[in-house]
Amino acid sequence: MDVTFRDARRDDLTRIVTLLTDDAIGAGREGASLDEYEATFATIDADPNNLLVVGELDGVVVATMQLTFVPTISRGASTRMIVEAVRVDSTLRGRGVGRLLMDEAHRRGRERGCALAQLTSDKRRGDAHRFYRALGYEQSHEGFKLAL
Repeated sequence: MDVTFRDARRDDLTRIVTLLTDDAIGAGREGASLDEYEATFATIDADPNNLLVVGELDGVVVATMQLTFVPTISRGASTRMIVEAVRVDSTLRGRGVGRLLMDEAHRRGRERGCALAQLTSDKRRGDAHRFYRALGYEQSHEGFKLAL
C-alpha cells in the first residue's frame, strides 16, 4: 500500500477530526468546535516538540497521530516520544496502514534521538492493544489520569 506521511496542515483538520470520531470511544470524546481545533493546531504547529502527522493514500488523509518529544531527567536524561491520537480510517484497518504509521513514528523518534516511545490506549481498545503488542510494545505500567 502506497501511504505517504507528512506533517499535517490546517486544511487537514476536518478530516483529522473525522478520523478521531470514527469509533464509539472517539465519538464520545470529541466535539469541540472547529475553531477550538484550529487554535490547538496552531499551538501544536508552533511547538518544535510536537508534531501532528497524517498519512495519505491517493491524496486522501487516511491516518493521523500526534508525536510529542519530551526531554526527561530520568532514564539518563533521555528524550522520550509520546504517541497520541493514533487513528486509521476504519475501512483500512487490518491492511497494514497502522503498521506503516507506527513505523513512521519510530523513524521520527529515532531521528530525534529518543530513547523510547510510549503511548496509552483506552482499556476498551482490545484490538489496538494486540496491535501495539505485535509491534513490540510492552504493557509495563499502570496509567492514571485526573480530569482538570
